[in-house]
Amino acid sequence: MTVSGNDQKVAVVTGASQGIGAGLVAGYRKLGYAVVATSRGVEPSEDAGVLAVQGDVADPATARRVIDSAVDRFGRVDTLVNNAGIFIAKPFTDYTAEDYQRYVGVNLTGFFAVTQLAVARMLEQGSGGHVVTITTTLTEHANSNIPSVLASLTKGGLNAATKSLAIEYAGRGIRVNAVSPGVIKTPMHAVGTHELLGGMHPVGRMGEVDDIVDAVLYLEGAGFVTGEILHVDGGQSAGH
Repeated sequence: MTVSGNDQKVAVVTGASQGIGAGLVAGYRKLGYAVVATSRGVEPSEDAGVLAVQGDVADPATARRVIDSAVDRFGRVDTLVNNAGIFIAKPFTDYTAEDYQRYVGVNLTGFFAVTQLAVARMLEQGSGGHVVTITTTLTEHANSNIPSVLASLTKGGLNAATKSLAIEYAGRGIRVNAVSPGVIKTPMHAVGTHELLGGMHPVGRMGEVDDIVDAVLYLEGAGFVTGEILHVDGGQSAGH
């Protein structure tokens, strides 16, 4: 059953159960979008404009189910926000084969599978679209206190893919951008670490979920912006 008229835009948000993902779902609803929210632990919503689809983004079958569900329920896909990601800070030689496979599965395979299907749907609709990926400033601003080469390996690849896809589809109305955060106050970071983590940013504080949501929604409305890596990192990428 299609709840919305065919003119209502539809956003797909991965990693949507908490933190930035939950903030993005709320942000797109305020814009009037219907939203398909997916993650392993996402709960059904009482909002008829939000469809929750449980699944592990590292499994390509999840991507197929998410995009098919968006089309079945709302009739279209206009925006994809690739928010799902994992972060494990370890010395390089301490990473296990399982760590590596999990990073690649969530950060790369998840991006590839759902983005490919979403872009194919946007092309079929013929009305353009938008892909936004959440990466990390650590890809450009390495920090000896946070050894995280697998984050740089995978999220750095997503930054490069953002530019490549932006150019590939610029002439067909599909924009592709990324938001590159610093450390954001989410359930990932215990409150006791906030002062230390805040001090890693030139502005002297951690970012808020709303800082990232605002950046994504800016890009949503910025029709002349594509291929952009928008740093929302309290100045980290500029220096320290």
